[in-house]
Amino acid sequence: MDSSISGKTSSASRITLAQLMQPEHANNLGNVHGGWIMKLVDEAGALACMRHAQQCVVTVAVDQMTFRQPILIGDLVILTAEVSYVGTTSMEAEVEVVTENPISGQRTYTNTAYLVYVALDKEGRPVKVPPLLPETDHERQRMEDGRARQAHRLSQSRRSDPNSSA
Repeated sequence: MDSSISGKTSSASRITLAQLMQPEHANNLGNVHGGWIMKLVDEAGALACMRHAQQCVVTVAVDQMTFRQPILIGDLVILTAEVSYVGTTSMEAEVEVVTENPISGQRTYTNTAYLVYVALDKEGRPVKVPPLLPETDHERQRMEDGRARQAHRLSQSRRSDPNSSA
C-alpha cells in the first residue's frame, strides 16, 4: 500500500439509500423483482466505494445474495452500504437491505450482500485506494472476514480460469 495515501474509516464511506417500491418494480408474482433490488445493492455498494476511494469504481464480483423475505410493492427499501475490506486497488462493500412499512414503521431485514469494486483512474486503469482503518472490534472482525472472502474469491477465480496452472 502506498504510504502517501491516508487511511479512512468504514464509517466515512457509509451511505444510505431509500426508495419506495412502486408497481413498475414488480415481478409477475406482484412482489418486487429481485433484479431491481440487485441493481440498488450494486449502486449503494458503488457509492460507498467511490466515497472511500474518491475515484470512479467498477463492479468486479458479487458474492452470493439470498433473499430472505419478499419485498412488497409499497415498501420502503433502505440500503446501507460501507466499505468492509480494502486490497490494493479493490474494495469490498457490505450492503444491508431492510424494508420499512411507511405507515406502521415496521422494519424487516431482507438480506446482506458483499460486492467487490475496483477503483479506476481517468484513463480507466486500476488505481491504489486508501487503506481501511477499523475503529471497533466489529469492524476489525468484518475486515478479517472480508480478507477471507477475498482469498476464497481469488482461489475460485484461479480454479475456473482455463489459462491458470493451478
